[in-house]
Amino acid sequence: MSMEYPSANTVCIKLSYHLLFSDDATGYGPIFEEEPVDVVYTEDSPDGRISMNCRARANPPASYRWRRDNWEIKLMEQPDEHYSLVGGNLVINNPRQKKHGGTYICVAKNIYGTVISKEARVKFGYLEEFPQEEREPVHVKEGQGAVLLCAPPKAYPQEVTYRWIYNEFPVFLHTDNRRFVSQKTGNLYIAKVEAQDAGNYSCFVSSPVIGKSVFSKFIPLIPLPPEDERKYPADIRVKFPDTTAMLASNITLECFALGNPIPHIVWRKVDATDLPPNHEISESGAVLHLFNVQYDDVGAYDCEAINTKGKDYHKAWLYVESAPEWAETINNTQKDIGLEHTMRCVAAGKPYPFIRWYKDGYMYGKGELKFSSLTFDDSGMYQCIAENYWGIKYANAELRVIACAPTFQFNPVKKELLGAKDGRVLIECKPRAAPKPRFTWTKGKELLFNNSRISILFDGALEILNATKNDEGFYTCLAENDRGKANSTGYLTITEATSLTAVPEDTEVEVGEDTVLRCAASYDPMLDITFIWSVDFRVIDFSLEWQHYERVMSADGVGDLRIKNVQVWHRGRYTCTAQTVVDNDSAFADLKVVGNDMVSPC
Repeated sequence: MSMEYPSANTVCIKLSYHLLFSDDATGYGPIFEEEPVDVVYTEDSPDGRISMNCRARANPPASYRWRRDNWEIKLMEQPDEHYSLVGGNLVINNPRQKKHGGTYICVAKNIYGTVISKEARVKFGYLEEFPQEEREPVHVKEGQGAVLLCAPPKAYPQEVTYRWIYNEFPVFLHTDNRRFVSQKTGNLYIAKVEAQDAGNYSCFVSSPVIGKSVFSKFIPLIPLPPEDERKYPADIRVKFPDTTAMLASNITLECFALGNPIPHIVWRKVDATDLPPNHEISESGAVLHLFNVQYDDVGAYDCEAINTKGKDYHKAWLYVESAPEWAETINNTQKDIGLEHTMRCVAAGKPYPFIRWYKDGYMYGKGELKFSSLTFDDSGMYQCIAENYWGIKYANAELRVIACAPTFQFNPVKKELLGAKDGRVLIECKPRAAPKPRFTWTKGKELLFNNSRISILFDGALEILNATKNDEGFYTCLAENDRGKANSTGYLTITEATSLTAVPEDTEVEVGEDTVLRCAASYDPMLDITFIWSVDFRVIDFSLEWQHYERVMSADGVGDLRIKNVQVWHRGRYTCTAQTVVDNDSAFADLKVVGNDMVSPC
């Protein structure tokens, strides 16, 4: 069933009733409330299915489709024994790696546009078995170092843990400053072999994600009696590489040395007094943990292995990068047809994120989007996507291009207009219209034209300078575009100008005395008048500052200011403003305070 946009006139009028794109609006495009996430599935899983969730808020409600590796999954056209749609959720029954592994995207659509979800990857977890070939025994003289290679099998995810079985399962080797198991390679390192190390060793690999463990064939370790009591200098065999970490992540650096006597490991940050405060060193000293890494943690790190026979040294760099974060992004926007428009997304991140755009679910452009003259075809759901090595960030917004005849239904010209004699009068004219209308004004039946006193401004407002009583009357604004026209009328009354008849004067007063600053005005009797006092451009709040400031309103049109118990900090410039709803008049005077037996407050 095909669906069409509502007419432009309908959209224009309905949106005037409601906050644009709010939940209460007549209609809006899809907004994701739940998106699919990465899944690791094992083919021997007892559940036998994968469920990928997707839910969008939309009015009218959204319909859903799914794509795998940018190919649409045909759920509607033909039944599929593996794929089914439950609401917006995709269910994969009896998943198989070759057929169902890949990148999935949920597509939500209604009449206002289409959005795509974040990408979610379906990968199949596995941990292969060790080869069944027997392992060669390792012969080493007591006092020398030894390395037992794990040679782990392939695994996904690659985040596995390593331990070593000693002689029989489930007896696991205890690690200390003499024996170390690398969590990078799985290898077992013995700094100094002793007679008690004789035995059989098996590398034990566990995958916590898929819940599986495997172990290798046993490797016999055969210590040989030493020919002498020879000592060996420290020799670093486990060396952490140059490492790039994601901002706010945790990282582990490994460093372990062979030697006799057993070497001692010392960690440092090069060109720094101390290691970062967010660090922890393992009990054996072979592992440096850095938690919640920040840009301040960037730099060179070294480990030094020391024993009485010598030292060894290793240095490598830590770099910190970050996933994209929005510095500037898009918002739901309504624009009149024919206008220029720019959509811009700016993201911070390291490396600098790449920006790409989608419109209604399909690739649309890069950088920023510029429209020289909007058309209805430009309406839709837009998504900008920022991506770098560390992650991806989505931002969604609806662009709605509208056109409608002028209407004053929601913002008519004010019925009763006021202007001050000899002042400037501005009558606003703000109909809803798209494209922007042409404006004409009439006074009664007289068509108005721009002259030295009267101007029709760019936004449609009518400006009258040096107003007189002759300017009173009915004023009508006519707005017209290619879709229609409308008008609205108001009556202008010219009032007497507000003018100060008594003004404050410069005054000098002693600390502790009272003084009064004068202020009075003439004004149109049909209006109310208010006197506002400020000191050094700060408006006086009489309700809070009553201990020192008091209004003196002895008659109509009088608004004197009494300052009681004057202090040094009361000095300054005092301004009186006489104000009506139509106009105002102001004057100022300087107050000087004499005497210094009081000090200014903090």
